[in-house]
Amino acid sequence: MREAALRLAIEHGPANVRVDDIAEAAGVSPRTYNNYFSSREEAIVAAVTADREDRIAAAVAAHPPSTPLATAIVDAITEQYADPGEQSRETLLLITANPGLRAAFLDAPAALENPLQEAIASRIGNERTARVLAASIAAAVRVALELWTQPRDSGLVVVTSPLPDLLRQMLAPLAPALDAADPATAE
Repeated sequence: MREAALRLAIEHGPANVRVDDIAEAAGVSPRTYNNYFSSREEAIVAAVTADREDRIAAAVAAHPPSTPLATAIVDAITEQYADPGEQSRETLLLITANPGLRAAFLDAPAALENPLQEAIASRIGNERTARVLAASIAAAVRVALELWTQPRDSGLVVVTSPLPDLLRQMLAPLAPALDAADPATAE
């Protein structure tokens, strides 16, 4: 469904794509579509952000316990956001040029919380602390994305900093909390 949504948005423009069109192109009913996505914008953005949160959590979990948690998280997040994967320039332009798609793109980091919470909790052994840290990390990622996709006075989004650099800057203030919670560095 998400691939059909993106393809139709690129072909016809996001404003000209209806949920019924996406459902038909994906071979599902509109009701099935609505079980997965609350809007066409969410479906279009999901084609770009698909499974990123699980890849980030897996990358964090794959680091050896001796790697500081802050390092594991920053490395995992910057790697996943720096790798364009399916994100072509055309797709990113589509998302950043459309306010509705940009808003859905900025909401996407919220999906990072649960998988990241699990990865952090398995490492530090404290669910509550892991939950707070994961929520803080998702918020930092969102702020970095907001800065990266901020329209200028002209109304156009002009990228002035590489996204990995912005992510590192926004995650840096969380390093002391991550270090304090990490058994590998909290000595």
